[in-house]
Amino acid sequence: MAKKTLLEIVQEVLSDMVSDEVNSIDDTVESQTVASIVRSVYEAMLANRNWPHTKTLIQLEGLSDVNKPVYLKMPERLKELVSIKYDVKKNGETAIKYKDIKYKNPEDFLRYISQRDSDKPEVLTVTDFSGIKLLVFNNKAPEFWTSFDDTHIVFDSYDSVVDSTLIKSKTACTAYIIPVFERNDSAVPNLPAEAFPALIAEVKSTAFYDIKQMANEKEEKRSVLQQRWLSRKAWRAKGGVEYPNYGRKR
Repeated sequence: MAKKTLLEIVQEVLSDMVSDEVNSIDDTVESQTVASIVRSVYEAMLANRNWPHTKTLIQLEGLSDVNKPVYLKMPERLKELVSIKYDVKKNGETAIKYKDIKYKNPEDFLRYISQRDSDKPEVLTVTDFSGIKLLVFNNKAPEFWTSFDDTHIVFDSYDSVVDSTLIKSKTACTAYIIPVFERNDSAVPNLPAEAFPALIAEVKSTAFYDIKQMANEKEEKRSVLQQRWLSRKAWRAKGGVEYPNYGRKR
């Protein structure tokens, strides 16, 4: 199935509901309502799984706060952070030296840094947003990261000779992001073509219930089947669940 514009989706849904024809998503109250339903269904579909097309390279946001030199912030539309690399080149070096920074869960991270001696000059006491004191090294590039609030990334160390804080331009991350929904006639929802039948079926099912106050069992069934198919396809693409073929040749 080919991709469709927002207007084309709204027109198809209105046609199925035997509603007035429109030339724009803002022509009638019903068309506006259906456009809003498309948005809510689209955002729900994006939230339900990590779509391959939403995986991209990003940089973390800098705080430029010398009181929190090991903190960076996740971008607003980030859905899931996959990996972090940081340029660990030393003072005087010019070649970029990206290094994988390893993740530790908050409990292990806190246990790890708490073993440090706060009296040593290379150990800096940093106050977290929660008020907890963290012991970080100030003489080496970071090795580990975690997040205590799902907004800020905290690292176990930084090299104060190189920079006064960790900085955005030295990060290189892979992450799943949440694409922006564009609300105009020619906008095409940012989903793969194979996901459009599921999107449209769910929009129709929801629109019939919300606007016509009646269930559309055909579209509800189609929506469930399409969502199941997409779920199975996502697993197989990742080499996950294998389903028996019951003697059928591949």
